[in-house]
Amino acid sequence: MEIDYSSPMFILVAVAVVAVIVIAIIAYAVMRKKRSARLKERFGTEYALAVAEQGSKNKAEVKLAERQTHVEKLTLRDLGSAQRERFLSDWNSVQSRFLDHPKGALTEADELVTALLQARGYPVATFEQGAEVVSVDHPRMIEDYRAAHAVAKQSGRGEASTELMRTAMIQYRSLFDELVQVESTVRMESPVRA
Repeated sequence: MEIDYSSPMFILVAVAVVAVIVIAIIAYAVMRKKRSARLKERFGTEYALAVAEQGSKNKAEVKLAERQTHVEKLTLRDLGSAQRERFLSDWNSVQSRFLDHPKGALTEADELVTALLQARGYPVATFEQGAEVVSVDHPRMIEDYRAAHAVAKQSGRGEASTELMRTAMIQYRSLFDELVQVESTVRMESPVRA
């Protein structure tokens, strides 16, 4: 049986197939654009950082979606009242030492935030791992967390001014306050779907 490429039925079927393909491509592009917008909104400045690190928007979005899926699988814990009080007492102690020993207090603040993340159930084997998990549930805090940690490292090398260390302490305090108060059963936003 030979196909008649000029028959109206063949032309109609071909046009329908092309239309379905075009509609599918448009739907895919719209879906990707919406996904990108949700990820940008969810991760804020972390989105731009991921794009820069990955060298491509698509690779960055895959990494951010994987990061979000990973954090959603974690069993995050709320702090008990005694544990919360201990962390608050520890913070007040660190903060009170800042005036006389800013470098040491900043190092302790960095360690205290890491301990708080661990107590809440976040994996923090490295700073970067901690920053990645923080970026999912606390995206507006991640830029401050990264900046404060960078200053803590500078301070350890004797390269940070007292004003930089003061700013880093404020940044750590903001993240600390959010982590010590937030209940893990409440997520900031609904998950981004791929």
